[in-house]
Amino acid sequence: MKKTEYFTRDDADQAWYVVDARDKVLGRLATRVAEVLRGKHKPTFTPNADIGDFVIVVNADKVKLTGKKMSDKTYYHHSGYMGGLKSTTPDKVFASKHPERVVEWAVRGMLPKTRLGDRLFTKLKVYAGPDHPHKAQQPKALAVNE
Repeated sequence: MKKTEYFTRDDADQAWYVVDARDKVLGRLATRVAEVLRGKHKPTFTPNADIGDFVIVVNADKVKLTGKKMSDKTYYHHSGYMGGLKSTTPDKVFASKHPERVVEWAVRGMLPKTRLGDRLFTKLKVYAGPDHPHKAQQPKALAVNE
């Protein structure tokens, strides 16, 4: 009789990876990062368990958007009040105090919209500059296709 094995978070061997986002296309970068956060690159992938790895993204302010997305793409959020729809563009976000949010929003959109997705999102660390405080975890470089 065949039996399907399911893995839990305790069974997972979670590694740390670092990605340099300089001159990388945002969508391709976010796809690869979401895949590693979810654990789909592992043979032990389980859809309902957090077995993915930690990912550190550096130089997030130097990520590339193709076409006219820098000015035409729009991010929306609502304040919760009547008429409270707010919008912004990647141009404005990169000029603001938190340019790494563009990468965060792209990756968050590719994760499940559940409690599992919220837990996976906490394993993403994004920094606008080249430095990060996670040197003690000895992260390995993660390849992202162009």
